[in-house]
This record gives sequence, C-alpha cells and structure tokens, in this order.
Amino acid sequence: MRILLHRSVLTASTLALVLGGTAPASAEPSTAPASHTLPANSRFYVDPAGDAAHQAVTDLLHHDFEGAKSMAELASWPEAAWFTDGTPAQVESRVRSLVRRAELTRTVPVLVAYNIPLRDCSQYSSGGAQSDTEYRAWIDAFARGLGRSKAVVVLEPDGLANLPSDCGPDSDPTGTLTSGRLADLDHAIDALERQPNSVVYLDAGNSHWRGVGDISQRLIQAGVGRTQGFSLNVSNYLGTDLGTHYGTWVSQCLWFATKGPDWAKGHPDWCAGQYYSPTAPNDGQPGNSVNVDDPATWHWTDEWFQQNVGTPPVQELTHLVVDTSRSGQGAWTPPVGKYAGDPQTWCNAPGRGIGDRPTADTGVPLVDAYLWIKTVGQSDGQCNRSIPGGTIDPEYGVVDPPAGAWWPEQAKSLVRNANPALGFNLH
Repeated sequence: MRILLHRSVLTASTLALVLGGTAPASAEPSTAPASHTLPANSRFYVDPAGDAAHQAVTDLLHHDFEGAKSMAELASWPEAAWFTDGTPAQVESRVRSLVRRAELTRTVPVLVAYNIPLRDCSQYSSGGAQSDTEYRAWIDAFARGLGRSKAVVVLEPDGLANLPSDCGPDSDPTGTLTSGRLADLDHAIDALERQPNSVVYLDAGNSHWRGVGDISQRLIQAGVGRTQGFSLNVSNYLGTDLGTHYGTWVSQCLWFATKGPDWAKGHPDWCAGQYYSPTAPNDGQPGNSVNVDDPATWHWTDEWFQQNVGTPPVQELTHLVVDTSRSGQGAWTPPVGKYAGDPQTWCNAPGRGIGDRPTADTGVPLVDAYLWIKTVGQSDGQCNRSIPGGTIDPEYGVVDPPAGAWWPEQAKSLVRNANPALGFNLH
C-alpha cells in the first residue's frame, strides 16, 4: 500500500525520465509588471497531479509503456483549472491554493470560472449557482482567492453565446433571466478586475455559432471593455486560423461600435459576420447572409471590414485568447447522410487532435495566448448524435462518459492525432 501511494504521486518530469524522455526544464520567471497584462514570455502553470499524470502512472503500472509515454507527454503541458461549484469559502480556498502553487514555480495559472446560473441550458454541462445572489457571492470569493497573484481567468464559457433567451422559445419570456445573466457577468468582471495582477477574458463562443455583430453586442452589454478581452473556441474543435480570423472581426466590430465613426456608435449589429454574402438572399439576419458558416465566403466579410472599418489603431482593439486544446485536425464533418438529426459535431468529435501549444507568444498582435482551456481527455457529455431513444454514441460504440469525466481512450486519440505532433514540454 505504501509503495502504490508513493508511485501515485510521480510527476510528469519523473515519468519522462522513466520512459526515456527529457524532464521539462524549470519555468523561467515571468517579468510581467504589476498590472493587467499578459507578457509574451509568460509561462503557464502545469499541474503535476492532473488526469493525464495519473493515467500515465496507471499505464506504467500495467506495463503499457506507449500509453504511459503519451500521457506523460500530455501531462507536461499546461492546462486550465476549472472551478464549477462549491461554497464561497470552498472556491476561495481552492483558488488561493492554486495560485500559490503556481507562484512557487514562477508560472501563471489559467483558471476557468464556470458556475453561472442556468449553465448550458440544462444540457450536458448543466448546473451552476442557484440564483444571481448566490453566483455573485461565489465569484466574489473566487476573486478574493486570486488576491495579488498573477492569473489568467476565462470567464463563463458559453455564458454569452448561450443566454437564457437562447434556450428555447419559452425559456425566458420576460427577459428577466437574460438581464440577470448580463448583470452577473458585469458584476464578475468588476470583482475580478479589482485584483491587480489577473487578466480576464470574457467568453464569446466560437466562429461557428453567433454572428460577429450578435456576439459583439453581447460582449458590450456584459462589460468586455473593462476586461483584457474575450476567449474563443473553448471546448470546441475549430481550427486556430478560423478562431483568429473570426476574433479579429469581433475585435474590429467592438471598435467600430464603440470608438469608431459617430454614425456607427451603438451599432455592432451593422457589422458583417461570417455568414455574410452580398449576393445571397436575405434570410432575416442583418444584411444579406448565407445559411451556413462557410470560410469560402469569408472574403466578403473581409471586404466589408476593409471598406467600413479600415485599419483601427492596434492599441484600441480588444484582444483575445483561443482554446487550441483540440483544434489540431479542425472541425469534424460527419459522412453525408449518416445522421438524420443533429450529429452533435461539438460533442466528443471522433478523429480530432491536440492543436497549437499553450503560449503567450503567438506572433498574432491581437491574440494574447493560445491556451488549452478544455481539459484534454475529458468527455463533452453522453452524446447520442440525436438518435431518438439512443444512449450509445455510434461513433464509439459505447455510452460516452458524462461531461467532465476523464476518458483515457479519447485522451490518447487526441495525442495520436496532435498537429503538430506532441512531445514533452521542455520550457
């Protein structure tokens, strides 16, 4: 029993040596000033006791050396820590513990606040605080836990892209729930921004969801102007280039509607989006638009921004971070005709891979960081590809683990399909 306990706390560095790899070097201290910035030389915190590290130990004990090596490689890279529940006292303690562990390694932790009331429209990732009052007490405690420590906070994935009013025709008939959601996010921004060394990114969904003008309007309403920016592609599979392209439009639209020409102020809805085409029939959305998000038509949106927005001052544009944890192979396209209903391309998509490595040195002026926000290897939920009465995921032939549960087979598949190929983190 003592031996098993001792082995269970092997770190990714130790496993790397056992398996013939190279131990990750000590992280260099960040030189970030005591202000709300994320320098390009930032190094992100690696949890030595994460899911992948434990799986590596399990595989090693079962003599699966190839599996252990792949999981040790995965465990050497930084991923975000999700905070999804608990009392105010519990979340404050957990956050404080994490940021202090990161300080000891001179790295910056990435934290996800994910406890908004009516989370995920009561679907696979349902949950959240029971009321606006409860949520505000929780997020205030989260902020206290940060204190003066350096941290990146991704605020409420899907919280804006999936407002209560989006949950169904009768989900929020008076608009009260949606108003509460926006007020909760506004409160959260104030609480988090009071901490002097944290940077906050308000989530904005992904490029295959809300139109540019729509999400820009929501970001403005929630108070994105008081944050460092917004996050994209959290827990999704879309290619990094699509997220960066779409995010640039959103940033320019925010400028257009708040700092641009007088005639545009207050009108993010006038921005062309990823569904825009000047030659397609109007389908009820602002301007002319097409019915699908097809990057082949995105040149029309580029032209609209060139003609109407031009080149805003870079220092006035809103920045963003992109989740690249599963973007290496891009989005999944099911075989034509395989599914009569929604194939749930966002849910445990098969054949996907890890994408760009976590870094704050992206080479893209508006992109502050590529981050692994979704925990690589955790299930999206029990997907059934919308087959009536179905519980088995036909893409895997099993009942998928619940949302957030560790799924070793998926983790190893994501490593195998990583693009670029995964290796040990030597930074």
